[in-house]
Amino acid sequence: MDIRKFSLPEIIFGHGSMEYTGSYALQLGAKKVFVVSDPGLERSGWVGKLIEVLEASALKWVYYSNVSSNPRDYEVHLGADLYKAEGADVVIGLGGGSPLDMAKGVATVASNGGTIQDYEGANLIIRPLPPMIFLPSTAGSGSDISQFAIITDVARKVKMSLISRSLTPNVSIIDPDMLSTADDDLIVTSAVDALSHAVESYVSLIAHTLTETQAVKAMNLILDNLKPALKTRDPLALENLSMAAVAAGMSFSNASLGACHAIAHSLGGFFDTTHGMVHPVLLPAVMSYNLPACEAKMATIGEIVLGKRMSSSLQTAEGGIKRLKEIFLELGTSVHFREIVDDETAFPQICEMATKDACLLTNPRPATAEELLCICQEVW
Repeated sequence: MDIRKFSLPEIIFGHGSMEYTGSYALQLGAKKVFVVSDPGLERSGWVGKLIEVLEASALKWVYYSNVSSNPRDYEVHLGADLYKAEGADVVIGLGGGSPLDMAKGVATVASNGGTIQDYEGANLIIRPLPPMIFLPSTAGSGSDISQFAIITDVARKVKMSLISRSLTPNVSIIDPDMLSTADDDLIVTSAVDALSHAVESYVSLIAHTLTETQAVKAMNLILDNLKPALKTRDPLALENLSMAAVAAGMSFSNASLGACHAIAHSLGGFFDTTHGMVHPVLLPAVMSYNLPACEAKMATIGEIVLGKRMSSSLQTAEGGIKRLKEIFLELGTSVHFREIVDDETAFPQICEMATKDACLLTNPRPATAEELLCICQEVW
C-alpha cells in the first residue's frame, strides 16, 4: 500500500462563524494581529465587522489592503515590512484568493527573510510561519485550505507557485454569510474555479481515495447549487457552495492540479487576467486533451455533469465535456480567449512558461509547449 498524506487546517464552518475569530487568535497567542483584506470587502462591511470582533477580544490590530487581484511580489514585501515594523504576531486573511495568498506571502517573508522569489517551488520554506487564521469571502479559491500560494513576479511576468505544508493556515473560518454580498460574476467565477480544482485534482497523477471522495463531493455540490444560489441567493445553496469550495480545496491541496491551472497561471502572469475568468475557457478543452489518459475517471465526471451514464465510458465522458461547455455558456461566462485577452501571438511564450509550472507535473497526460499551444488555439 502506498503511503498517503492529507494536510488540513482546523476548520470552523457555519453561519456567523466569523464571531470565533478573536477567540482563536487568542488561543494562538495573539496580542497584535496583522489583518490582510481588500477595499471591496471594506465597502461591503466585512472588514469593519471583523475589526469589531477582534476589538471585542481586546486584540490590537494593524490593517493591510495593498492587494492586487493577482498579488504582486512588491506588495508582499511591503506587507512583510509593515508586519515586522508593527510587531504583529498572528496573520489574519479575509477575502478571496488574492488577500489570502497575500497573507501567506507576507507570513513567509516576515518569518523567513529574503524575497518571495526565494520560495518559488515546493518545500523551500524552512522556518516556521506565524500563526495564520483565514476567512474566505468567496466559495472558490481554496487558499484557506491549501498548501499553495500564487504570487506574481512582476519583472518576469510569471505567476509563481509556492507549495509548502507551512502555507496551510492554522485555522480556516468559513462563514457562508459572506457570500450574501457577492455579485453574480464573483459567485460564478469562484464556483467554476472550485469546479476546476475538483476536476483537475480528481484526475491528478497523485490522486488517492481521500482526495477523490472530496473532489466528487465538490463537483456534485457545485452543479446542484450554483444556479439556485444565483437565482434566489438561497442560504442553503450558498452554504453548499461554501462546502464545495472546502471539499475541492481539500482535494487539490493534497493531489495538486493539472494543465488547466498551469496555463491559467502563465496567462495571468503575462496578461494580468483574473484567475476565475480563465477556467470556463480552458477546462473543457483540457479535459478533452486528458481524456485518453483517464477515460474511466472522465466518465465519472461526465456522469455527474449529465446526471446519467451513457452507453459507454467514452460517450459519457465526451457527453459530460460537451454539457459542461453548455453550462458555462448558460452562466454567461467567456468561453474563448479572444473574449478576455487581445494578443494571440503571446501564447507560444505563455505555453512555454506553463511547462515549468508545478501543476503540470500531476496532469494525467504529459504535455509539451506545442501541445498546450494547440489547446489554447482550439479555444481562441
